[in-house]
Amino acid sequence: MYTQRRFPMKSLLAWTKREIIFFFIFSTVITILYEVVNIKWLQVPLAPVGLIGTAVAFMVGFQNNAAYDRIWEARKIWGGIVNSSRSLIINVRDSFYLHRHEASIDETQAVKIVTHRHVAWLTALRYAMRTKKAWETDYSPDQNKSMFEYNIPEFVTSLEEELKPHLSAEELQIVMQKDNKPNAIISLQSKHLRALTDEKKFWDFSFLNFQQILQELTALQGKSERIKNFPYPKQYGSIGYHFVHIFMWLLPMAIIPAFASMGIKVAGTNPFIGSYFVWLNIPFTVIVIWVFNTMLRVGLAGENPFEGSPNDVPISNISRGITRDILQLIDEEPGSIPEPFKNINHIDM
Repeated sequence: MYTQRRFPMKSLLAWTKREIIFFFIFSTVITILYEVVNIKWLQVPLAPVGLIGTAVAFMVGFQNNAAYDRIWEARKIWGGIVNSSRSLIINVRDSFYLHRHEASIDETQAVKIVTHRHVAWLTALRYAMRTKKAWETDYSPDQNKSMFEYNIPEFVTSLEEELKPHLSAEELQIVMQKDNKPNAIISLQSKHLRALTDEKKFWDFSFLNFQQILQELTALQGKSERIKNFPYPKQYGSIGYHFVHIFMWLLPMAIIPAFASMGIKVAGTNPFIGSYFVWLNIPFTVIVIWVFNTMLRVGLAGENPFEGSPNDVPISNISRGITRDILQLIDEEPGSIPEPFKNINHIDM
């Protein structure tokens, strides 16, 4: 259902091109000061910097593991939403048909209302997950010009516009007045199923089964909201950020003297190469700093799995996939079933 998302080297370099340019300029300036201006005291021992690098690697690795855990938990939550959504519609559809060969027009319409209301819940939930928080990165189109393009549907159309085809005018008004719109839709769903049960459309046991599924959906919604509303602890993120930058500032002053010493040895057999050997530190320094900085950025990008980055859980596509599945379960007209979201640059959102 979902295409595999890759992050090729070309995109990775485009994602970090500003940092690469800065690292190149920084290491070049330090090399000029050391070699051309002859400020030889601009150096630190390599061993302490290596120890700092080891500590930084452990810290960044811990941060990346924690960020991945948040992403994986979010993906499992939305996987549960997929399963519970299908179960709800199948159970509602088939519970009407007990002791009957064909459903009445009223019953068919009721199944359609329940299904579309559930689509509205999915829509409201994905919009709630895309709501911007103060600690999240801004991935709006205006802020994203330096990166490759991708589509975030929730930033293009309004929630009310998306809900109109799936809710009655009265229900839409009720939902839009509430702070927690997915919760309001679940409440309307429960009331409707209770009313159908009172009208003897369902057995009481069937209603209890529906309530259990709605309870599962509410629990999954709460888990998703927990990840959305509780940021990755900033003390861990800040420590990793500052440690990487300390390492970044010290590394050129440790590598340059090492390359200068190697150049003296090389000059014994090849004077020309030996005299310029110190300048080779620049690409090596840039590569090492870029690796640490990119690892840091990957961890930072994964802290909030719903904010709208290319690395997020693709809740828009998951929601649209569920929508298509459940509408097909009730034999909705093909023209009324929305198309999958268009993925730009092979990025699911």
